[in-house]
Amino acid sequence: MRRGMPPGAVELSYLEKKVLLALAKLEKAAPEEIRAAGKFRELVEVMNAASWLQAKGLVTMKERVIHSYRLAKPEVARRELPERKALKAAIKAGGRIEAARLKSTCKFDDGELAVALGWLRRKGWAEVSKGPEGSFVIVTSAGRAAANSKGPDEILLARLAKGELTEDAIDPRLLRDLKSRRELVKERESVRREIALTAAGQKVHAAGIELKEEVAQPTTDLLQSGKWKTVDFRRYDTKAFAPLIRPGKRHVLGAYIERIRRIFLSMGFTEIEGDFVLPAFWNFDALFQPQDHPARDQLDTFYLEKPATRPLPDDGIVRRVAEVHETGGATGSTGWRYTWDRKEAERAVLRSHTTPITLRWLNEHPDPPRKAFIIGRVFRPDAIDFTHLPEFHQIEGVVMEEGANLAQLIGVIEEFYRRLGFTRAKFRPGYFPYTEPSMEPEVQLPDGTWMELGGSGIFRPEVTEPLGLRAPVLAWGLGLERLIMAVEGISDIRQLYLSDLDWLRDHRAVL
Repeated sequence: MRRGMPPGAVELSYLEKKVLLALAKLEKAAPEEIRAAGKFRELVEVMNAASWLQAKGLVTMKERVIHSYRLAKPEVARRELPERKALKAAIKAGGRIEAARLKSTCKFDDGELAVALGWLRRKGWAEVSKGPEGSFVIVTSAGRAAANSKGPDEILLARLAKGELTEDAIDPRLLRDLKSRRELVKERESVRREIALTAAGQKVHAAGIELKEEVAQPTTDLLQSGKWKTVDFRRYDTKAFAPLIRPGKRHVLGAYIERIRRIFLSMGFTEIEGDFVLPAFWNFDALFQPQDHPARDQLDTFYLEKPATRPLPDDGIVRRVAEVHETGGATGSTGWRYTWDRKEAERAVLRSHTTPITLRWLNEHPDPPRKAFIIGRVFRPDAIDFTHLPEFHQIEGVVMEEGANLAQLIGVIEEFYRRLGFTRAKFRPGYFPYTEPSMEPEVQLPDGTWMELGGSGIFRPEVTEPLGLRAPVLAWGLGLERLIMAVEGISDIRQLYLSDLDWLRDHRAVL
């Protein structure tokens, strides 16, 4: 060992020394850059050596998730945005054009027309005027100014046509707008590792590092040839850490599903399942959700092309649900007072919540008492961000029995949350189309803050009467991922679905 060299330096392996020498030139770098600078044969040599150096406090290793974006399809770059196409047609028509004529001129369907009009107004390119003669699109001065130049979003699409861009290279507002549109851009996640020297690592390098071939133990060949004099024998480090042996365990998401399942079963509930594809009748109509409700719009619900429709239940049930929507039927309600459309109810949808599954099960088991629950996936066309996914899980429980009331519902929910580990819960009034009264339960987190974790209520007569359910039905539900985020202190819902092996291995087993 050289004079002045820190004692720990002699215990560095050959590959560790190579990493330190490469980092001394680069200061901080990705493993791939270190491999090139140090002329390593394999990337795994860099990673193994860096892991040991990190354990010795000589380097730091940081990981960062990089989000990159590219065009969903090549033709996106060649195709005009709907609002650009509409703007050209309106200017060609003199700056004022009937909405119906704009639709035919641009060959829009209803959905494309709605998108075009929405973005025309949002960008300030045009105004939509409604009058006795119909709706007209009127180009603004901003629209005329934008006619001969590309907008920021169009410029960004042109850049993406040339290759993938990371989120750091894109204006966040533009990126948010593009992601809100369907089938324009695709997102890819990757992990970037960065390795850097610590102050201790800099001291080791400054003291001098000599690269010599290293062997772990002497061999006959080394001794006979005299080569043992020119190599370094690696010292045996009794304080070096040993690799952790991690036991196999359920994925965090699956473990919580199993835990919640056990809670429901211990409370006397029956587990049920249901189809992902349903007629809109069960997803909306049977739940007294009007056919013009915003939640039934294509921007909030996945509608299927094949099959485009699904069969409805018994005609008697369909007729009674239709009467409740139109006049209130025998419930004493006035209903929604419109003409109910059977074709709208037959449309095939991916279920947007689990309530239609519990309601259909109650229809098949109408005699009280009944207690059932479901933990299942639901689907909504939400843009992916740190709190939203287009596919997630809902947890729902229902109780149907004579004399069931609001106090009983509060007690059941409090017991359910208590078994989940929440010691305090409170309730505030809420609104849902199919329950009255309705409540939004909140639980207190370990840091003392309160978090809303679902919805609850008693099914309205407009829901239960058409199905022949004579006893009150208590219902409540919550989002599984949101619950796990609250318990685990996770701020990004995507963490639950990323293949982050370190996080999954280090996570405690959920019992």
